[in-house]
Amino acid sequence: MKYFTTTSKASGRAADCVIVGVYNRGKLGAGAADIDAASKGVIRDLIKSGDISSEQGRCTVLTQVNGVKAKRVAVAGLGKSGSFDAIAFRKAVAASTRALRDTKTKQILNALTLEPVKACSAYYIARHSVEAISDVLYEFNQMKSGRKKAPMPLASIGHSIAKSGDAAQTTLGAEHGDAIANGVALAKDLGNLPSNICTPGYLARTAKKLASGNGKLTTQILSESDMKRLGMGSLLSVTAGSVEPAKFIIMKYKNAGTARPYVLVGKGVTFDSGGISLKPGASMDEMKYDMCGAASVIGTMAALTRMKLAINVNVVVPAVENMPSGTATKPGDIVKSMSGQTIEVLNTDAEGRLILCDALTYSKRFKPEAIIDVATLTGACVVALGNHRCAIYANNDPLQDDLFAAANRSEDLGWPMPLGEQYAAQLKSNFADMANIGGPGGGSVTAACFLGKYTDGMNWAHLDIAGVAWKSGAQKGATGRPVPLLSEYLLSSAGALP
Repeated sequence: MKYFTTTSKASGRAADCVIVGVYNRGKLGAGAADIDAASKGVIRDLIKSGDISSEQGRCTVLTQVNGVKAKRVAVAGLGKSGSFDAIAFRKAVAASTRALRDTKTKQILNALTLEPVKACSAYYIARHSVEAISDVLYEFNQMKSGRKKAPMPLASIGHSIAKSGDAAQTTLGAEHGDAIANGVALAKDLGNLPSNICTPGYLARTAKKLASGNGKLTTQILSESDMKRLGMGSLLSVTAGSVEPAKFIIMKYKNAGTARPYVLVGKGVTFDSGGISLKPGASMDEMKYDMCGAASVIGTMAALTRMKLAINVNVVVPAVENMPSGTATKPGDIVKSMSGQTIEVLNTDAEGRLILCDALTYSKRFKPEAIIDVATLTGACVVALGNHRCAIYANNDPLQDDLFAAANRSEDLGWPMPLGEQYAAQLKSNFADMANIGGPGGGSVTAACFLGKYTDGMNWAHLDIAGVAWKSGAQKGATGRPVPLLSEYLLSSAGALP
């Protein structure tokens, strides 16, 4: 995709489509006012007749507008002018893109970037623009047979700017948005693939492919025998019932000399049946998404390598299947983790923490600046926060604050959650150092407390993304979250934000 900026009037650019907007009560955005003046009142007339709506999420496409060089004018509803924020901006861009998706549009000029967006610089406006367009245009049709519908042939996106001094920030925002959108698309692809294709081995091959030809990135894959030698008894207890071999993926991006790395750990359960504690059959197909934590950290690695950030980042992915069989771990079994701590497995469906604890212990060897694990860990998180925000846990306030701020800036929203000994006490076991579940109350918190037992001496955070990693129903599919949040955090940590 090519990106450009322009100070030209919206009516004077010969693009395939120019996007403008209207606010409530007939107030025209900057681009819409220019189009209206050039066309002698076409937009105002259509607002009066009800053919153009100012409601957020609505868009009307006009063609061959007199006095306007663009072939099409997409007029998006912006809602109240005093409350036009990043969420409203992204909605307007998305609605316009959806309205154009079935056209042959090759070049878009987004004049919505002229609008004042609350708490957003030119950099973030351009970044949100590119991410929103890419999100709408994403399609997953790899598994469908027959002739596929040709995608919209979009080749370039322009952003209108009020003054030439905004060009550098706008260009950087578009480039970063493109890299993040690429990482989101990869995470979506991995999540949407069926579990008979996206196996632990497939994740490992994807990680190796990313490193191919990239001198800053290396990938190492550990086998089950390697894990056994390392003492990863907790991780191996999860894969014990599957014929699909587990893989332990280690990716290292080094572009900041001897600086300590940031480590991202992603839960990679490519299918979660629940094991012997078998899940109900309804919606079990969605358990192919239980590797979205892994998909998101691999997608984030793809984004940061494209941005060429001056930072050191390691990605660690324990990849397994959780299946029932005669060799599967049983409720009541006790396993020994790599840390030496023992775990009573009261429920084999609480398996994510069993693979992550060994991954966290392994990651201590990197002496990380910060370590963040990402997991579709608990249904309790969905009960607590719904499908809008992920849960942000941390063993220190500055890291939690940094992640919360990154979530807000990127519009990949999260919410700070508590830890504490009163929750950790729910994990007590009569027979082992701890149990793998802590009862029905505060399930997302006790899961985080379990992981916290393996992070002594580390600057650690845990993102429970169970509510945000995929959508169900008619819009069923992976979301690619939290690639934008993680990318924003790393951009800030690398000092790469304008």
